[in-house]
Amino acid sequence: MKRLLVVHHSPTPSVAALTEAVLAGTRDEAITDVEVVVRGALEARAADVLEADGYLLGTPANFGYMSGALKHFFDTIFLEAGGALADDGAASAAGGGRKPYGLWVHGRYDTTGAVRSVQSIVQALPWTQAAAVLEVLGDVDDDATAAGYQLGGTLAALLSD
Repeated sequence: MKRLLVVHHSPTPSVAALTEAVLAGTRDEAITDVEVVVRGALEARAADVLEADGYLLGTPANFGYMSGALKHFFDTIFLEAGGALADDGAASAAGGGRKPYGLWVHGRYDTTGAVRSVQSIVQALPWTQAAAVLEVLGDVDDDATAAGYQLGGTLAALLSD
């Protein structure tokens, strides 16, 4: 059975609504043989990452960046999970396997910096973007939750047998 790790920081009702929609998508009845493991960003560990076959990440956009909790997750797991660094200490393109990942970001006015910050770290991990980033501005409406469901279902289906 494949394992999909969902790491999120959902401190607001808007982000929590997107998280619930993504999780519902991962559990669509058409998807089989995928174990969905859900961890808060402050709870996830490198062992969770190493045991997973794919990843979904969720964060609010805070002051033009990902949440501090998701940044803490990356800081905690980066090297042990196969993160690559260049000689100058900067993130470097990772080699080796390329496990699929997806990302959702909610912001009131802008998500650009948050998306960029996550992608700059993830490109140095042995992961590959498997779905378009779900960026939601303002209120989370039915279209946003449907897109969240689709994102969750897409990543889980990629791992399904």
